[in-house]
Amino acid sequence: MTTRTTTARRRGLMGAAGAASLALLVAACGGGGDGGDGGDGGDETAQAFEIDCAPYEEFGDLEGTEVTVYTSIVDPEAEAHQASYEPFEECTGVTIQYEGSREQEAQLPVRVQAGSPPDIAIVNQPGLLNTLVTQYDAVVPAPEQTEANVDEFFSEDWKAYGTVDDEFYAAPYDANVKSFVWYSPAMFSDAGYEEPQTWDELMTLSQTIADSGALPWCAGVESGDATGWPGTDFIEDMVLRTAGPDVYDQWYTHEIPFNDPQIVEAWDAAGSILKDPAFVNGGLGDVSSIATTTWSDAGFPILDGTCYMSRAANFYQAQWPEGTEVAEDGDVWAFYLPAETTEEKPTLVAGPFIAAFNDRPEVQAFQTYLASSDWANAKAVATPAGGWVSANNGLDPELLATDFDRLVAATLTDEATVARYDASDLMPSEVGAGSFWTGIVDWLTGAETQEVVDQIESSWPSR
Repeated sequence: MTTRTTTARRRGLMGAAGAASLALLVAACGGGGDGGDGGDGGDETAQAFEIDCAPYEEFGDLEGTEVTVYTSIVDPEAEAHQASYEPFEECTGVTIQYEGSREQEAQLPVRVQAGSPPDIAIVNQPGLLNTLVTQYDAVVPAPEQTEANVDEFFSEDWKAYGTVDDEFYAAPYDANVKSFVWYSPAMFSDAGYEEPQTWDELMTLSQTIADSGALPWCAGVESGDATGWPGTDFIEDMVLRTAGPDVYDQWYTHEIPFNDPQIVEAWDAAGSILKDPAFVNGGLGDVSSIATTTWSDAGFPILDGTCYMSRAANFYQAQWPEGTEVAEDGDVWAFYLPAETTEEKPTLVAGPFIAAFNDRPEVQAFQTYLASSDWANAKAVATPAGGWVSANNGLDPELLATDFDRLVAATLTDEATVARYDASDLMPSEVGAGSFWTGIVDWLTGAETQEVVDQIESSWPSR
């Protein structure tokens, strides 16, 4: 499938912008986005969007060339991604050949080993990027133009996750924020509750709700073969809050053992909510019911008033039943999961990265476009139903479709935010997608913290 269209190119000045530019039609049906992108499935055409073509002229005459992109993002979400590439195509004459497959993560290493990699792959975890670099020697370093965009538009935290052995390879693509607590604004207002600003305030609020005879929290970690992963997110958020970002880094890199006392403390902090029968599992059962409650349904008791709060990522907005209004005065809204103080905002994030397997000029030019504010803004325009954000600080929040998307983007670009990538995605798969997941289930169904972290530590591979 190609994003190239026969739509006439429109060149001219945009007086409102006050600068000479190329006005390009982003001609695609309104689509969704990965993780939580909405999709209206209609035939609406995205609004005109302009970009500056000058940065791509230094790569030479690219007319008639082609770049292949391999990703796990499939229709209908793929439509918005393809639409966002069109301004680059119009500027350069490059055709982007888009291939989306749900098997991409498993098939990408196979294609690399077979000597037939794509030009660019949207890699979902830094851990896979590291493997492609260190084990397969397959990814080429990013060009200086791409790195310059990342230095300008992203924090050092984000750049670091695209870096392997001090060499920069991959710019961030889009982003998710996992450090949110969903709630009902009406329930809070009726009870006189306010969004807590610190961890102590959150715990005080939880106790106040419990004292009223209600269960303040609802949660679920069931996810088929991936059961347990939502619980790992909760633990990771608590490591960031109780031990801090430096210890978090030492933990996922195994500079300290998984069962270090600081990590035990973080598990126990999470347990002060998840394992307290006075706090969970509102509308769903007892503590053990968290292990069997589907993560995608876990927040639903908020809608019927049997639960006040549920910790979940920004992409949970796509899980609410059709007709649920996500707004500050709507059916549901979310606040940042507070830390010990308000001076820093330790924030758990995730998102894919742009890995190139070829350094042809057209490939480098496309890498540079995807790392630019131009692409971030084009993608926002191409996602009229919302559910997509980026950590790119050049993203104009007014182009985002919803107030919640703007809240997520503000969290990502807040100077107080200290972002750390999902640790389970950075750990060896035997742990991050294995013993950590199963350990969460054991813990929720009765095992003691020390027993669980000891078991996980023993599973850490020796290689």
